[in-house]
Amino acid sequence: MDNERFTKIFNEETLMTLLPETRSDEFFEALYGDAEEGAYDIRLAYVKADESSLEFELQLKQRPGKCLACNLTYGLPDVFKRHPLINLNGIVKAIETLAGEDVRFSGWKLGRTKEKSRQLHTVPLILSREA
Repeated sequence: MDNERFTKIFNEETLMTLLPETRSDEFFEALYGDAEEGAYDIRLAYVKADESSLEFELQLKQRPGKCLACNLTYGLPDVFKRHPLINLNGIVKAIETLAGEDVRFSGWKLGRTKEKSRQLHTVPLILSREA
């Protein structure tokens, strides 16, 4: 089954390579001029696969002493789509390479920010598979 296969491919180590921990600080340094101003760390997580798509999520994890709920995370999908440090086009190309020659994608999109808890918001990253 593809889901089991992709769970092995997109393990934590691989995901950290695609979106390293240091990227959060770099993002906030570019955005605010100071990495300490960032209220969250950005992580990439594999969610699931089916015949029509591969789903990941950008996890926004609250930093100690910061307020994630007080930040404007709902506008982030538009920012993430085009921000060169997040580089979603590069991440998607790397995912396609890692997925294997038998998997092709017709496109990708970001969903709306979801508040899973006061400490964790997520932004779905959905890659549409070619039939």
